[in-house]
Amino acid sequence: MRVAVLTGAGISAESGLRTFRASDGLWEDHRIEEVATPEGFARDPDLVHRFYNQRRKDAAAALPNDAHRALAELARHVDLTLITQNVDDLHERGGSDRLIHMHGALTGALCAACGHRWPAPMVMTTGDPCPACTKQATRPDIVWFNEMPYRMEEIWEAVAKADVFAAIGTSGQVYPAAGLAQHAGRCGARTIELNLATSAVSRDFDERHEGPASRIVPDWVGSLIAAQQR
Repeated sequence: MRVAVLTGAGISAESGLRTFRASDGLWEDHRIEEVATPEGFARDPDLVHRFYNQRRKDAAAALPNDAHRALAELARHVDLTLITQNVDDLHERGGSDRLIHMHGALTGALCAACGHRWPAPMVMTTGDPCPACTKQATRPDIVWFNEMPYRMEEIWEAVAKADVFAAIGTSGQVYPAAGLAQHAGRCGARTIELNLATSAVSRDFDERHEGPASRIVPDWVGSLIAAQQR
């Protein structure tokens, strides 16, 4: 069985990481335009680095929950493509060793001048030189608004080939991720949403489960594994 799973901020919320943005449009009390756009970084790189340094610290202190661990277990029973919008590493620490960070990761650094990537230190600054070209153009390896998510061709192909597509803890407000359920459905997959509440794209799913991710994801994974073994 081929399964594609998309995870969003809701799966990490129970590990203590706040969801991407609150109803007032702020992310950790900052305007999105200030800390999650190339223009914001160009205006005030020091602010952006301080912001992501704190996010990196928060993510390092968080622990994976039962939902992260359940998806790692699912990968041992089905052909799983795990796609996440999250920039934390809780999936990896929960046992998943193959996943696609479509929006980048806090653990990565990127040179805005030459495109070189390297592991990010816990604290990054505007003056950090690129290890490859030495220019002081270091930024977090995060996909910001108005930038193209990573590995989209691979994602579209995996979703198109899936027998089952599930979205977990996603708001359905950020594209292209929000369009994956429709794509999966058009290609013949059974589509399932697991979320704390109705999302902006709930109508695109054949089946819905509501509740905390740490409860409903292990339940769903268990039923899928049992069905696979019958």
